[in-house]
Amino acid sequence: MIERTPRLGRVDRSSSALLRWVTVVFAIALTVHAADHLRRGMSSVSMLVMALGTVQMAAAVVTVVWVFTRHRWAPRAAIWVGFLSAAGFVVVHLLPDWFGPLSDSFINPPPSAGVTGFSWFAALFEIAADLAIAIAGLYARKDWH
Repeated sequence: MIERTPRLGRVDRSSSALLRWVTVVFAIALTVHAADHLRRGMSSVSMLVMALGTVQMAAAVVTVVWVFTRHRWAPRAAIWVGFLSAAGFVVVHLLPDWFGPLSDSFINPPPSAGVTGFSWFAALFEIAADLAIAIAGLYARKDWH
C-alpha cells in the first residue's frame, strides 16, 4: 500500500481545528478577566498595569481575528501573545507586591482592590488559556500556511 503525504503548505486539519478551539477558550478567558477588572473598578490598578493590559488586549484581539481568518502569522501571534501574556499575568497578579506600579498582586491585597475568589479564578483561567493558545500555536505553526 502506498501512503500519500500531504502537499506542502496544506493546513493539517487537526492542528488548525485545535488552534481555533483553543482560541475560543482564550477569548472567553479574556472576557472573564476583563469582567473582573470592570467589577473591581479600573482605579484598583496603576496606569502602567492599565496601559500594559490595554496593549495585551489589543494583541489578543488581533490574534483571535488572525486565527479565524487563517492569517499566515496566526500561529506565531498565538505563541508570542500566549507566552508573554501568561508571564505578564503571573508577575502582575500572582507575585507579591514587589514590582510597585507593575503589580496588582492578589497576595494580601488591600480591601480597596476588591480581590475575591472570582478574581483568582479569572486570573488563573486567563493564564491557563494563555499557555494553551501558545502551545496550540506551536503545534499549528508547522502545518499553517
